Amino acid sequence: MSAQPEHAPLIDPATLPERFRDGHVVVGNFDGVHRGHAAVIAQAAENARAARRPVVALTFEPHPRTFFQPDRPLFRLTDAREKARILARAGADATVVLTFDERLSQIEAEDFVADVLARRLGAHTVVVGWDFHFGRGRLGSPAFLAEAGPRHGMFVEVVPPHGGATPVSSSAIRDLLAAGDLVAANRLLGRRWTVETEVVHGDKRGRELGFPTANLILPPETRLAHGIYAVRALVDGAVVNGVASFGSRPQFDDGAPRLEVFLLDFAGDLYGKRLRVELVAWQRAEAKFESVEALVAQMERDKAEARRLLALPEDPLAPSALV
Repeated sequence: MSAQPEHAPLIDPATLPERFRDGHVVVGNFDGVHRGHAAVIAQAAENARAARRPVVALTFEPHPRTFFQPDRPLFRLTDAREKARILARAGADATVVLTFDERLSQIEAEDFVADVLARRLGAHTVVVGWDFHFGRGRLGSPAFLAEAGPRHGMFVEVVPPHGGATPVSSSAIRDLLAAGDLVAANRLLGRRWTVETEVVHGDKRGRELGFPTANLILPPETRLAHGIYAVRALVDGAVVNGVASFGSRPQFDDGAPRLEVFLLDFAGDLYGKRLRVELVAWQRAEAKFESVEALVAQMERDKAEARRLLALPEDPLAPSALV
């Protein structure tokens, strides 16, 4: 297969092009596409390349937990667009998105294997992680798949847990981000946690204080710890250093958490553009100050600390996601 694109094509399984059939299909939710997911995709890619077959990632939207527990908002580590981009970099030639709805939630495990994997995707080999379950009541297990796959003409590969005694999981990464432990979260991800969304107009207060910021609205269920972060952003193809605040802005509280990014040594209009921002280091917790002057003085210190942190060598276990 050819070199990987920045985004693996997002494909409806009903319209899968013939060139992606008879491939190695990797199945999972892949929220975050963390190191454990990467190990599954890497195994599929290694074997697929040797056989000159495509690698197809099969994932689900919305996340099944969102379907089963709509009253418990899920902090998504990656939306569908970001997930497809990272899957492509990990080795997927295409990402097939299966709508997780009432019908899919009730499909029998045997029917999932026969109809989705064998008929609709025409899989040559199916690759799953050790803990993947599927079908009504989650009765489809890796052991079930290993038995059912050959009956439908497919090979099955089950990848063992990645991370030793404590396997890497999306839940663990969510908890670490919520606790402000960015170093540990990024290491489990295998790259720096990144968000991408459109820059929107704010109240211009940062500009009035001498710190014009790009305002990014993240999903309300985002459980990222409120505080100040050293960040990098991708702006028109160039990587720019910055410092960001995520939270409710207690000095001027309006109760709506947002990510406000001040780009260092940058001048330009970002409104309406999509900005990708990676979190490099945690600096401090969100705080309220006795005066605007005290806030501005702290912001100057935050800017200096961000420069210091961003000048440090890159963590080899959590490299940049922007380049």
